[in-house]
Amino acid sequence: MKAVICGAGIAGLAVARQLSELGWEVLVLEKAPGPRTQGYMIDFFGAGYDAAEAMGVLPRLRELGYRVHEARFVDGAGRRRATIGFDQFAQSVDGRLLSIMRPDLELALRESLPGAVDLRYSTSLTHIENRPEEVRVTLTDGEVVRADLLVGADGIHSRVRELVFGEERNYLRHLGFHTAAFTFTHPAIHAEVGDRFHLTDSVDREVGLYALRGGRVAAFTVHRTADPTLPDDPRATLLAEYGSLGWVVPDVLAACPPNDAVYYDQVAQVRLPSWRSGRVVLAGDACHAVSLLAGQGASLGIAGAYVLAEQLRRAGSVEDALACYERLWRPVAEEKQAVGRRAARWFLPRSAAELRLRHVMLALSRLPGLDGLLAARLGGKHTAIIRQLRHSHGALEHRA
Repeated sequence: MKAVICGAGIAGLAVARQLSELGWEVLVLEKAPGPRTQGYMIDFFGAGYDAAEAMGVLPRLRELGYRVHEARFVDGAGRRRATIGFDQFAQSVDGRLLSIMRPDLELALRESLPGAVDLRYSTSLTHIENRPEEVRVTLTDGEVVRADLLVGADGIHSRVRELVFGEERNYLRHLGFHTAAFTFTHPAIHAEVGDRFHLTDSVDREVGLYALRGGRVAAFTVHRTADPTLPDDPRATLLAEYGSLGWVVPDVLAACPPNDAVYYDQVAQVRLPSWRSGRVVLAGDACHAVSLLAGQGASLGIAGAYVLAEQLRRAGSVEDALACYERLWRPVAEEKQAVGRRAARWFLPRSAAELRLRHVMLALSRLPGLDGLLAARLGGKHTAIIRQLRHSHGALEHRA
């Protein structure tokens, strides 16, 4: 069996690893010239954590991860205004939580790929022929590849989704924000931030900072905008949108790298009536982007990839496997999307009054009996689907 996977991000690499482990011939296509270096710090937990453990990559993720003590909101002078303790959140998920830069998560998955996986950068698709018995894809270099399965794991702006399901505008739902992320080196800011995630306590726009190894600092930004259109010059947009903020933000903006080293996108969700068509299936953000507001895109990417591979292991045909994958995984993704849509209402305060309300709510959330409520609201429902699949697979192997 042969699979072509479009996208060498989190979902694509996870699918590639699992299918190769099953004995599939795997070709991974990535339009970028190399691994992505841009991306923000993520909290990794839930079903993705379970899947990473099942795949054997969790020890490497722990090596690459960071220990965050708290998220601290600061005013224009750098004074603390409110905090979110990470310990209470970690306790709500039984300590199965780590913070890691998205590029480092991809690195761990890339390192875990079996040697037989053919990973090609600077390559994408121009045409897809979806036949009952096979799928034929034409690559940007003119090569035609025949396979049993095509997996579109090429992100929120998926080329596979566009070729098979239609224009992006039919499925992408803008949530009213733009976001950006970049890293830079600044010793004074690195020392100021320390081992806490700092966020500006500001209206309609927010800058977050975290100190990384090697003296680097990770910056994350989000601001309100009704227009989903992405700017031609993201760096200039960041300077214009956040230039009025105080604390260390002016120095952060001055250290912002050129556009090719900045991740910039709209905050959006992908909502499709179906994730599959014949021998083509979508995975990760390509079919169920939950947005940064839900906070579990990377976790869902790995876990969904694991579920997809498990169904291909068990089902009698590719078509049956894809149907089972969507039936099992769609409800999980849609619940997390609902979390993201609810979060859009309170994620970024619109006024000074809403800022004060956030302070009160965060203070209350630290009280005994209420401390788990915020964690549950942020995380949504926990799913044990990965553990169930592992258990049933182990039982089958034992009987065999």
